[in-house]
Order: sequence, then C-alpha cells, then structure tokens
Amino acid sequence: MVSLLPNLSSPISRLSLLWRPSLHFTIKSTTKLQFQLHEKAVKPQWFKSFSPYCSVSNLSMGQTQKQMLVENENLVVLGIETSCDDTAAAVVNSNGEILSQVISSQAELLARYGGVAPKMAEEAHALVIDQVVQEALDKANLTERDLTAVAVTIGPGLSLCLRIGVRKARKVAGSHNLPLVGVHHMEAHTLVARLVERELQFPFMALLVSGGHNLLILARDLGDYIQLGTTIDDAIGEAYDKTAKWLGLDMRRSGGPAVEELAREGDAKSVKFKVPMKQHKDCNFSYAGLKTQVRLAIEAKRINAEISLASASDEERQARADIAASFQRVAVLHLEEKCERAIEWALNIEPSINHLVVSGGVASNKYVRARLDEVVNRKGLKLVCPPPSLCTDNGVMVAWTGIEHFRLGRFDLPPPVNEPEDAVLDLRPRWPLGEEYAEGKSEARSMRTARMHPSLTSLIKASINFTNGSNLRGLVNKSAT
Repeated sequence: MVSLLPNLSSPISRLSLLWRPSLHFTIKSTTKLQFQLHEKAVKPQWFKSFSPYCSVSNLSMGQTQKQMLVENENLVVLGIETSCDDTAAAVVNSNGEILSQVISSQAELLARYGGVAPKMAEEAHALVIDQVVQEALDKANLTERDLTAVAVTIGPGLSLCLRIGVRKARKVAGSHNLPLVGVHHMEAHTLVARLVERELQFPFMALLVSGGHNLLILARDLGDYIQLGTTIDDAIGEAYDKTAKWLGLDMRRSGGPAVEELAREGDAKSVKFKVPMKQHKDCNFSYAGLKTQVRLAIEAKRINAEISLASASDEERQARADIAASFQRVAVLHLEEKCERAIEWALNIEPSINHLVVSGGVASNKYVRARLDEVVNRKGLKLVCPPPSLCTDNGVMVAWTGIEHFRLGRFDLPPPVNEPEDAVLDLRPRWPLGEEYAEGKSEARSMRTARMHPSLTSLIKASINFTNGSNLRGLVNKSAT
C-alpha cells in the first residue's frame, strides 16, 4: 500500500486530499451550515492554532471555533486552470453564480504545431496568467480580499503547464491569507454538471472525454469514485486532433469541431474502419489503432495535408469528408459500446443511478451527444451535458469543485507569503480519479501505469481512516486517564 506520509511534507501536499480533522464536524441539525474561512469571520492567526491532525470534536469549542460554523450562502472562490493548452480563471460563488469567466486560448500555437507543444504551452501560460486572473477578478467586480478561497488544478495534466497555475494560485493565496484547494482536473469536469444541474445527486455515472483522457466512472459521493473504464493508449480527443491534422483541416478551433463539421458532408460508411477493442469485454478505450487506420486510408487516397481544405478539388474534398465521417462514426461507436456496458456494471453496484454526465472537450460534439443520448434512453437514464463553454477546460469547473470540497473542510492552509520561486510543488501529471473496478481491469498491455500517483479516492479514504484512527486513540487515552 502506498504510504501517505511522504505526501504530507511537500509545500502543496494536502491540497484537496486530506480531510481537515480540525474542520470536520458532524452536524445533525437540518440547518445547512457551511464553512467560511475569511479574514472577516476568522482572525488570520487562527490558521496556526491547530495541527492538521487535531480534532476539534475533542476540544472545548470556544468563540473562535464557533465563528467557523457560519451559515453562509456566499462562499466566493477563484478557480485557476492551466493543465494543458488554455489559461483559464473564473470566480464562482456557492449559489452557483458564475461571477466571471476568462479563457486565453492557445489556438494559434495548436495550429502552428499541429497539437499541444508542452514547452510552448508553458511559455504561453506564463505570459498571460497574471492578466487572466486579474481580468477574472475585475469582471466579477471583486478583489482578492473578497475571496473565501483559491482553487487550482494540480493534476492530471502537463507538469510544465500545471506549475504555472499552481504558482500563481499559491502567490494569490499566500499574499491574501486565503485557504487553497487543490483540484483534480477530471473531477472538475465531472462536478461542473452539479453546478448546471443543481438537482444532480450522488450516485451518478460520468463519461469524461477530452484530448488526453477517456474515463468512465461511477461517482458514489464527493471524492469517492469507481473507475469503470479508462484510456489504455490514446484518447478520443487526440484521435480527432490527429485526424484533423492529417486531413489538412483548420486546427485553430482544435481538431474535434473541424472534423465534425467536415463529417456532415461525408458518407459515414464509405470507409470500413474497424471498431477498436471488440474482443475485450471491458469498458476501456483505445484509439491508437483507429488513428493508424485513418492515416493509412489518407495515404491510400493520396490526400496532401499541405493543401488546405478550401484549396482542395471537389473530388478530394469529398474524399476527406468521407474519411472524416467514417472515422467519427467508428470513434463514437466505440464510446457507445463501452458506455453501454459500463451503465450495466454501474447499475449492479448502485441501482439508484438516474443520470449519466458527459463532460470534457469532446462532449461539445453534437454527434457525440446525440448518439450517447440514445444509449442512456435505452437504459432508462437521463443525459446531463454541461454547455459547450463548460465542457472545454475552464476556471468555472475548478472554482466549483473547490467550493464542493471546501464545504467539507478539504483544503490547505495559506502558503507562505514569500515562497521561493524554486519551491518544490506537488504536481500530479498522472493521477487517477478513482479505484479501478475489479471486473474492469484491462488485459491490454499498453496501459501506462509508470509513475502513477495514488488515486484521489484512495488518498481521501486513507486520510479519513487515519483521522478516525487518531480520534479513536484520543478517546481511548482520555478514558484511560
């Protein structure tokens, strides 16, 4: 079993991962109480008054502790997202109001390099991060002093890019004595559906589809996820991007929208691509083989990607459209088949499931939504899709996820005011969301597991067990005396 202890020493170690024993209360009253850590409610010195392992339930609750239990419907959180190719920030409150949303796109870089170039993306984030965060605050008509906390993506993603957002978040939080919430990127894609659909309750299912991830999960509770299926090599978004590049399409909007638009002109059954992983009776995804099929079909048609779609002859345009349509049909059919099986598994575990959330950049695709809507209808579920602006990477989803965890006392105390630039940050480029379902373990050897961080779910469960054990020992010691 992986020990949690090494994680506790890093400067951003406990972001969103550990239950704060000093802030976790059992409230039996029907009154909805929320936690507010803000200089107006709690004196700044309070942050140093308790050890992370000290339980307030074993202490006499004085006036300072009582101040923490504030009935407050107006938590205000700044969310920062830099996990890949867009620099994003947003301010959201606990009523679900989006006070501001700012995204700086790297579309020109995507077009120039035909995809994400990590070093170039890092430099682009560094150039605009201050401006993006300040604009988010300005549009919300707030300053840092009005914030309750800062939330930031710490993984998964590109470490060079994650570092820019985390440093900025720590600077803001440290300078203004604000708690910090570390956010799992894929959990944020999942939970933003609860901002859009306020009636969405646990448990529910989620299919997360983006450029770097395909993930099928059963969300049992906040921070408690079962992984039913994942990507063993390339995700569907990556396959869309490569197909767009090889077809010579405009990459400034990313490959997905370009392929979807061209596919409307094509015959989806003209090219006989094979559906991936038909022989595997699990819920995992693989798009590497389909990418190879597409590349070979393009080579066979002698399509020259250097010639733009606008300059192509009618015959070549039709050939490109046929490949785009055929690729999209098979790529999404792969999603449908795995999703249908995952729903069956999930219903066996949690029969009360009523919803399937589909989120992530690829969830903006209308064809994807239409096909998955048919799947959930057959299974008697309801499809929940955030609007396209909240499907792609954004600060809103990070801020909202920060609010959800902050309410449960899962956050880190303010960082040092003058933290060194070379401080070691706890970034989690490869970070599973949930524990793998036993029946869903992949037989494919290409699944990448090297340098994998323990899942968010396992860390939270381990910290709860640690807390409960500490409390039990304290009660035993107290009774012995």
